[in-house]
Amino acid sequence: MSFTLTSSAFNEGGIIPAKYTCEGSDISPPLAWPGAPEGTRSFALILDDPDAPMGTWTHWAAYNIPATTHALDEGFSNQAEKGAVRQAVTDFKRSGYGGPCPPQGHGPHHYNFRIHALDTQALELPEAATVAEVEKAARPHILATARLTGLYER
Repeated sequence: MSFTLTSSAFNEGGIIPAKYTCEGSDISPPLAWPGAPEGTRSFALILDDPDAPMGTWTHWAAYNIPATTHALDEGFSNQAEKGAVRQAVTDFKRSGYGGPCPPQGHGPHHYNFRIHALDTQALELPEAATVAEVEKAARPHILATARLTGLYER
């Protein structure tokens, strides 16, 4: 089985339902990632929008997700810490999920969800680490990455 990232809320290249955006409940969609490679000790999840007018906008980073976890339920906590899982400070200047919210009339934006299988049990980062810090710390530990891209426009 290959390492994949899926959501029961939308398909690859599909429209992200408004429920998961700033125009809805702004809760995270359900995500699942079967097929992690041998040696995976934890996961890091990143969500960004490369189509943002000011450059890539970070919407979410959850890290230190235990290797035994292969899914996050809809509406995963926005607390900075939930069990072993930590969440980084995004471009919204807060930790936790921040859903799609592109400028009105800007056209469709691509929202890239990426789950990294890591060879380390934990990324040692300061409290209130940024998404960029998570990505930098994760980079040397990545065994594999699975992606899911959804579209949204206002």
